[in-house]
Amino acid sequence: MEEPTVVGIDIAKRKFDVTLLLEGKEKIGAFQNTPEGFTMFARWLERYGSGHVHACMEATGVYGDDLALYLHRAGHVVSVVNPAKVKGFAQSELSRTKTDKADARLIARFCRAMRPEPWQPPALEEKQLQVLVRRMDELTGMLTQERNRLATAHDVVKASIENVISLLEERLKEVRRLIREHIDQHPDLRGKRELLESIPGVGPATSAMILAEFGDVARFQDARRMAAFCGLTPRQRQSGSSVRGKTRLSKTGSARIRKALYMPALVAMRWNPVIAAFCERLKGYGKCPMVIVGAAMRKLVHIIFGVLKSGRPFDPSIAMAA
Repeated sequence: MEEPTVVGIDIAKRKFDVTLLLEGKEKIGAFQNTPEGFTMFARWLERYGSGHVHACMEATGVYGDDLALYLHRAGHVVSVVNPAKVKGFAQSELSRTKTDKADARLIARFCRAMRPEPWQPPALEEKQLQVLVRRMDELTGMLTQERNRLATAHDVVKASIENVISLLEERLKEVRRLIREHIDQHPDLRGKRELLESIPGVGPATSAMILAEFGDVARFQDARRMAAFCGLTPRQRQSGSSVRGKTRLSKTGSARIRKALYMPALVAMRWNPVIAAFCERLKGYGKCPMVIVGAAMRKLVHIIFGVLKSGRPFDPSIAMAA
């Protein structure tokens, strides 16, 4: 089988290091993480006559979004992979070196060996929603921090903290309004929101997060893969007769989604008849509270998948049978 021409990319805030594997040869480079740097990178690829390549990078926040989109629009195959997969590949090679150049070389070898699936950029309205939802999350975090400071603040700074809290509350209210209006303006998003909010435990904030972070549910073959994307699948630790560790959540997935689903799962455990009955069965089996909460989060993701996949509102009778 002919080896593909691959580029491993190690992304940082200000620059990115690359390793090109072409016809048994290895070329390295580094460029600024700017539009000008993207253009120089494209010229660098042309200089080596590499044509269209399979570019691979880790999913590391927002630093690689613009480059991934630039390469996709230029006709290259782009893969954005979970860093845990690259880490596992490094362990299989007994790799010990940790530098930007070494990481780019490692990602290139991973891409050549594993040929990860192509990344597809989200639709513009989904990307805009994601930006708004993440801004809401940032403001919520800052507001929590300021409220915590106020609880123990000296009198001399209380007025300052209260002013910041008031400003953050206004900005948060504004972003929530923008999210609501944005979803209202796009029929597909609006329809999915209505489906999601038919599920007891899923409110406006959670539905917006799901629409922003999951994207098109069709990219998941089944509910289990959607749960794995969130890091909510169980991971067993058992070997022979002596090693029998506790089963825990894998957490090899989106921490942002797990955080956002925690409170909805707690609400669903009380008010969603399917999840409430499911959790009661787990209690009967003697499962500890945190295991039950993790299972409730996973069950909620399965219900979300079913509702979005079928295009029908939540129906307890159908969910009970699933």
